[in-house]
Amino acid sequence: MKKPRILLADDHKIVLEGLRGILDPEFEIVGAVEDGRALVAEAQRLKPDVVVADISMPGLNGMDATRRIKKMDPHIKIVFLTMHSEASYAASGFDAGASGFVLKHSAPQELITAIREAMRGHTYVTPMIAGELISSFKSSIPCPAGSSAVLSPRQREVLQLLAEGKATKEIGALLDISTRTVEFHKYRMMEQLRIKTSAELVQFAVKNGIV
Repeated sequence: MKKPRILLADDHKIVLEGLRGILDPEFEIVGAVEDGRALVAEAQRLKPDVVVADISMPGLNGMDATRRIKKMDPHIKIVFLTMHSEASYAASGFDAGASGFVLKHSAPQELITAIREAMRGHTYVTPMIAGELISSFKSSIPCPAGSSAVLSPRQREVLQLLAEGKATKEIGALLDISTRTVEFHKYRMMEQLRIKTSAELVQFAVKNGIV
């Protein structure tokens, strides 16, 4: 029987090696990448059955990488493996198109279960936060003006790179846009989020899991 094909994404080499050891017996590891942009490119090239990805990655975070992958190929399943134990991260992950949410301090078997469930077309969330996640769904309210949900995909991309300390010129080169366009996105975000300084913009990115 053909093994499901898995693409790994985490910005820590030691984590990637550990995942290989855990998953190799049951799955075919087709690739491993260390940032969100490489993840999107490799998902397009390799067309894995399942992506196991961290949320916090340089260049492009796991949430936004997932949105791109699902838009590119809805059949690819995404399972997040993360340190973020807040239900809000899980909710955002599922909203982005993920099929599973597992914490890094979970037992290895839990990740295997999440992958299997994703392959069956089901959703898996670690029991550690399942109750909190259900409660958050029940009490959900429309996003306020200061929510990251008001930002476009391009704005989120610019914001992550700004928060990572990259200069306007660097961002323009990475995204193939002009420095003036980068500045426009920056000040438009500040206006939408009601933020007055660049430092507050970076704090917002960290608080909302964009970087």
